[in-house]
Amino acid sequence: MKVSTAEVAFRGQALLGESPVWDDIGGRLLWVDVLRGEIHVADVSSGQEWVGRAGCSVGAVALCAGSGIVLAAGDGFGLVEDLPDGRGVASSLMEISWLWRVGNEDPFDRGPCGLSLRMNDAKCDSAGRLWGGTMTVDRLAGACKLYRLNQDRSVQPVVEGVTLSNGLAWSPDDRTMYYIDTPHRRIDTFKFDVEAGSLEGREVFIRFEEGCGNPDGMTVDSEGCVWVALARGGMVRRYSPKGVLDLTLEVPTHKITSCTFGGKDLDVLFVTSACVGLSESELRDEPLAGSVFAYDVGVSGSPASRYAK
Repeated sequence: MKVSTAEVAFRGQALLGESPVWDDIGGRLLWVDVLRGEIHVADVSSGQEWVGRAGCSVGAVALCAGSGIVLAAGDGFGLVEDLPDGRGVASSLMEISWLWRVGNEDPFDRGPCGLSLRMNDAKCDSAGRLWGGTMTVDRLAGACKLYRLNQDRSVQPVVEGVTLSNGLAWSPDDRTMYYIDTPHRRIDTFKFDVEAGSLEGREVFIRFEEGCGNPDGMTVDSEGCVWVALARGGMVRRYSPKGVLDLTLEVPTHKITSCTFGGKDLDVLFVTSACVGLSESELRDEPLAGSVFAYDVGVSGSPASRYAK
């Protein structure tokens, strides 16, 4: 597989860039800055970028069927019917219609950490459900859950005892769901029933060695291989469906967070990154920290699934 060197798709200093998703209809890349509560919508061909503020942390963004976006933000799920319309305006506050909040479902779900609980990574399955999980700022072990937002807007917890809910992905045949609870330093698999939206048979797919970084966001290509961003490791790895390491992609900053396929032919891998916590000397050494990178990887992904609102 021939892979290009890194190109800077969008230069910036996102505190915590995350959740890249390609809009195959609009030809745009969306991502979030979790800590600034920003949703970025960018035209890759022109470089023109729109930015909107959620007024709270934003763990992830996903596309909706028809129009609009759905967010895993603050401590719940919400809809935004209209994307930001101010070009280059980072102070436009978006109107969010909240569908569900963790505290509304179970006031004890926050645990002793109280308001430190927030939504983190989220992604839609092919049937139009949004899956998203929580984390606590102080990483309280087992205090969080992975939730499923159904097409009828009901919400159900599907995985409990989670510490830091992170990357989600599905195999091309929809029979396997991949899931990351980052502190466990592994990717797990579940047998997935796409019609019922149910999981069973959790197994370990990949265990990561010490020193390679922490597994964060991931995606799956058309060949069924898993691409995972290793935060603090400065790389994206590609694993075969059998869990064999196939490729390591070096990234120009060590705090990378997630990846997705996009571009006209869905054969460009976009990689998000962060600059939060870097010292002045580290920022000098890694001036591209917080930018979005692009790689021509010679293999394509699939269009992002959309929430059936």
